[in-house]
Order: sequence, then C-alpha cells, then structure tokens
Amino acid sequence: MIPVALTIAGSDPSGGAGVQADLKTFQQRSVYGTSVITALTVQNTARFDRVEPLDPELVGAQLDAVVEDMPPRAAKTGALVNAGIVRAVAARFARFDFPLVVDPVMAAKHGRALLDAGGVAALVAELLPRALLVTPNLDEAAALAGMEVGDLDSMAEAARRIAALGAEAVLVKGGHLAGDAVDLLLWKGESRQYRAERIETPGDRVITNRPLVDKGRYASGAHGTGCVYSAAITAELARGLPLPEAVAAAKSFITAALRSRVALGKGFGPVLI
Repeated sequence: MIPVALTIAGSDPSGGAGVQADLKTFQQRSVYGTSVITALTVQNTARFDRVEPLDPELVGAQLDAVVEDMPPRAAKTGALVNAGIVRAVAARFARFDFPLVVDPVMAAKHGRALLDAGGVAALVAELLPRALLVTPNLDEAAALAGMEVGDLDSMAEAARRIAALGAEAVLVKGGHLAGDAVDLLLWKGESRQYRAERIETPGDRVITNRPLVDKGRYASGAHGTGCVYSAAITAELARGLPLPEAVAAAKSFITAALRSRVALGKGFGPVLI
C-alpha cells in the first residue's frame, strides 16, 4: 500500500511554497499526500500582502479527521502563525506515534512574519519536544538558539542548543551562506554534513543589510525551497528510510529541483518539482 505523508501548513496560491509545494513534493517522492491548512495567504512570486490564520479548533479538527481515516507514516509542519495553532497541533502529537518534521517557518520569502512571538514561544515549549527533526534555516536557527549563526561552527553550536530544547534531531540549513550549499545534521549526538554545489537562480543576491554581513549572507532567488526540502525528508521517512538517508535523498531532490527551475512569475519563482 502506498505510504501516506501529511503536511500541516499555510496555503500559497502561487503554488511555490506551503501546502501546495508540499503536496507536489509528496507526489514526486511516491507517497500519498494529505494536508491540514493552518492559514490562507494573499501572495504571489512578487509580493506578500496578507495572512489569515484559521481558528485553532478548525486546524485541530482537520488534523483529527485526516489521522482518523488515513494515518500517515510521517508528518511535517510549516507556517503555524500563532500560539493557538501551535498548541492545537502539539496537543495532538502528544498522542500520535508517527514521526514529525518541524519546519519552523518564521517569515515568508518577502519578509512577512508567519509566526508571531507567542507562536515561537509555544513552538519551543510544546512542539519541538514532539519532533523527530527540526529544520531551521540560518535566521531561524539564530532565533531558536539565541545566537548569531554564520558559519559551520556556529551552525553546529546552534544545532546543539536547539536539540537541548527537546527535538530528537536538528538540521541547520546553510543555503544562505556563500559558497557550497552545506547543511548540518545533529542526530544521536553526532553531526554530519550534506554538501551540494550552489545552483544559481534568477534573483540571487548577497545580503548587505542583515546581521552577519561581514560573513556574506546569501539570498536565493527561488521560492519555497525550505518547504520542498522538509517535505521531501518527510516523504522519505514515510517510505521507511532512516533519518540520515532521508535527509541525503531530500538534499539531492532539492538540488535537482533548483537546477531544473523554470522562469515563472515576476519575482521569486518556484522550483520545478
């Protein structure tokens, strides 16, 4: 029987991120995708105008309905927006026995906040301890670890601090650093690196007005890469791969997706999946 994977995330009407990107990724990785919507957004590749979180009770009811009928072998979260939604999800994962990948989405590509301060606190206190894996980018790792993150050494230290919050494993994504795209996985007290060549995409730029400017932060022109990466890991876990192998397969998948990216939209275009 085909494995089932679940995404709990916001909707992106342009299809490049959020639930839409997750479901397309699940399809490409040969698992059946189910979804729980946490928020509706008004966005496209060039702008992000509005986010409307759903009622936490409605989010929880969706989750109950899906799991009751089509239990997933793995699940992931994306944008959770506020503490009420985080708590609704965390309360249910206290009794679920399938692995959870937490993509701690804090802001959209255009900078719009997708998790408020209360949501971050709830995520740390209530959801991370339920997670098999948390997958922060450099900015998210810095926020969760309470430190600057700008090279491999600080990525490793941030991973240790985030693991201490309760997550079983931490994957700090280094795609915002110049040079090769290298990610660091901390699992069972050991770290390993996943390295791939940087794929240039339209709109790529070096950030000069952000923290750690002296280290050369890098912004990709692609949209939804973090969603696709975490969804691919979730799909591979649903297919039965151990975590390190699931991350390796997902890393190859997102690298290939970036390489085959097509020019769609007027702004940060989606990867091709």
